[in-house]
Amino acid sequence: MIADDSDAIRLVLKDILSIGEHNIVCEAKDGAESVDFFFKFNPDLLLLDLAMPKKDGFTVVKEILSKDPKAKIILVTASDDQKVIQQCLDFGASSYISKPFNFNNILKVVSDVLAK
Repeated sequence: MIADDSDAIRLVLKDILSIGEHNIVCEAKDGAESVDFFFKFNPDLLLLDLAMPKKDGFTVVKEILSKDPKAKIILVTASDDQKVIQQCLDFGASSYISKPFNFNNILKVVSDVLAK
């Protein structure tokens, strides 16, 4: 599952994951949709933008992991705010990817998280 408020970023991530032979079960455009769609579609993995409308990434991480502690969430961020990233990781997010993207890094991080 991909959650990002940018259509362009969702498209890029979808293309990269498709090349890596990963299936996209749904896409969310904001934090509220992210939580709703996560529990509706039950994806193996959520790629989650930290800066989104309606609910920020940290709130989404807390809500999902409080109901499903085994959820695999990879943060996607352009932010260098290591404090927020670390809070999400401390709360249980699996990893993070920084924008701008490195194609091979995305596939490696996704594969590593799914293998856990």
